[in-house]
Amino acid sequence: MRVQQAAPRAASAPLAGVRVLDLTRILAGPWATQNLADLGAEVIKIENPDGGDDTRKMGPPFVRNAVTGENSDAAYFLAANRGKESVAIDITTPEGSKLVRALAAKCDVLVENYKVGGLAKYGLDYDSLRAEMPELIYCSITGFGQTGPYRQRAGYDYLIQGMGGLMSVTGEPDSEPGGGPQRAGVALADILSGMYASMAILAALRHRDAGGSGQHIDIGMLDVQVATLANQAMNYLTTGRAPGRMGKGHLNIVPYGAFPASEGHLILAVGNDTQFRRMAQAMDRPDIGDDPRFATIALRVAHRDVLVPMLEAITKTRSIDAWVSAMETVDVPCGPINTIDRVFADPQVQARGMRLELPHQASQSVPSVANPIRFSVTPIRYGEGPPALGQHTRAVLQRVLGVADEALRELAAQGAIQETP
Repeated sequence: MRVQQAAPRAASAPLAGVRVLDLTRILAGPWATQNLADLGAEVIKIENPDGGDDTRKMGPPFVRNAVTGENSDAAYFLAANRGKESVAIDITTPEGSKLVRALAAKCDVLVENYKVGGLAKYGLDYDSLRAEMPELIYCSITGFGQTGPYRQRAGYDYLIQGMGGLMSVTGEPDSEPGGGPQRAGVALADILSGMYASMAILAALRHRDAGGSGQHIDIGMLDVQVATLANQAMNYLTTGRAPGRMGKGHLNIVPYGAFPASEGHLILAVGNDTQFRRMAQAMDRPDIGDDPRFATIALRVAHRDVLVPMLEAITKTRSIDAWVSAMETVDVPCGPINTIDRVFADPQVQARGMRLELPHQASQSVPSVANPIRFSVTPIRYGEGPPALGQHTRAVLQRVLGVADEALRELAAQGAIQETP
């Protein structure tokens, strides 16, 4: 695959001219700031010179240095840090914290995911900065938010998925083989928190640019997980009964889930009564479509235990491709359950350009996954891949703060900064 060459961001990029100071690590915060970078913001990622973002070491797998053949960064780090500039500053030193404060004064947005109050001792908390920087948009992402009895607790995705109810509705029922709570296969609490954070930052920028001030955005991962329970939360709030795990089925719609084919599994997502009757016709079983027990969604849910085994016996008789073709002909949503290698081999995924190859300092190029947003006028332009630790220390400090070469050497000698050749 051809490597996309780094190019200057177009002036028409949605966030062109917005500068973001990124004091985050792991996933929720970096996901938010990567979104902003994709949209054209200049994102300056501050990293501890001693190893940088924790995810740089969260492997295997790792990418390899093209010259030495040794491990470079973990694939985990590559997932959430493209398009950023890495500046290695030790904020625990007086000189380092002073540099970061000076950078904050030159930025529109600061994003951090330290524990509540963790930046106050360096003078980098919101209360310390807002008097001098009233237009700064300061976004804090924590496990439990800035208030409440759990505010000082550390929050991790797995923990939040459990505490926020997601694991109680994910997996097979306790009564079934393999029953019990399951976490989602990707860190959804982290990713959704990053998405909400980037959306909130955009709204705060709109408010500020319309004549308002900067403000503090408080994103708690537990809040996000509760908010995204969606219909499952409302099923409880309207009935007083907590929904349980449905495994491969759906609480409110039948048939809507995984069904066995002759050589694997497929998804049938039959969302209305008309689709159900068309599905039955495609199965050569119009009697199922006309059965009064299955006439409506509510009746199909009530007779789930009868209908689902009936359909499973039918779907086992043909291949996945045969069923996908048959259902596509009658406009019934149906598709294979792909492994991730098959996802990236899928012609639709390929046609949409979801796999990227981006330049990388150590490995020449690294794969990446495209942002799913498609603009008609201001398309996303990808530049560099994820940065090496400290790759941009000198360039950023000179460009943004005007730090001279001699001062940079002195800061490096003091251990306040680190440069990567």
